[in-house]
Amino acid sequence: MARAREEILRDLADGVLNLDEELAVRAAHEAIAGGLEAYDAITNGLVVGMNRAGELYDEEEYFVPELLICSDAMYAALAVLQPYLKKEDARAQLKCVIGVVEGDTHDIGKNMVKIMLDVGGFEIFDLGRNVPLALFVEKAKEVDADLICLSTLMTTTMDGMATVIEMLKEEGLRERFKVLVGGGPISQAFADRIGADGYADNAASAVRVAKQVCNAAAAAA
Repeated sequence: MARAREEILRDLADGVLNLDEELAVRAAHEAIAGGLEAYDAITNGLVVGMNRAGELYDEEEYFVPELLICSDAMYAALAVLQPYLKKEDARAQLKCVIGVVEGDTHDIGKNMVKIMLDVGGFEIFDLGRNVPLALFVEKAKEVDADLICLSTLMTTTMDGMATVIEMLKEEGLRERFKVLVGGGPISQAFADRIGADGYADNAASAVRVAKQVCNAAAAAA
């Protein structure tokens, strides 16, 4: 007898949170076999578990090794679910340059946002982690991007986001590219202070906010 959606989602979350890759992968296969949407399994299962792990890290109950094992479990389950994600119509794809700002090598959150934006119909140009700030501007110009997404998990690198926006202003490009920021220490207040166009506190909301700022730009054009 097939298990309920809530039970499968709980196992996906617990597999990540409890460092149990085998459980996460098994639940991912069960989700597909049971007819759950892959997006549902990711956002309401794996992401929930990873967010809880992040909270334990903030509370100093988990440390970097635990987070790495959590992310291994998440990526293993993602590998099962990703082929079943339904991409939106890509005929009018928006282009997004994304990366973790210079000085920070934490990319779990950035990778989740990348996956969700990809599924949401964006063409993604992933610069990776510890990205030199000028490279965001250079890549956005090169590919004629609509959106630049900046991520960090460290308070010491937050100001790099403001620097990217200042670089855009100095080159007279600020109106050309929308800038979305996110990550553990980032808040709406910080985004407002540095003049970012949008802020997202999780991967699922990043897609919604990204579309809002890009659609608003298109309507104003």
